[in-house]
Amino acid sequence: MYYSRKNQEPPVQEETEIWECTKEECKGWMRKDFSYDSHQKCPLCKSQMKTEKRLIDKIS
Repeated sequence: MYYSRKNQEPPVQEETEIWECTKEECKGWMRKDFSYDSHQKCPLCKSQMKTEKRLIDKIS
């Protein structure tokens, strides 16, 4: 059986505030909604994180 994804609508994206690692070689980030602190440390490399905005898929 063959399933085609060509006819599916692209996912709806929304701008979301995130914490992003300040270390250039680290790719760590997390949604700001899921954190309790006003200043975060990266869970991967323990560097400071800064607030940014990113387009991510909207959760239905």
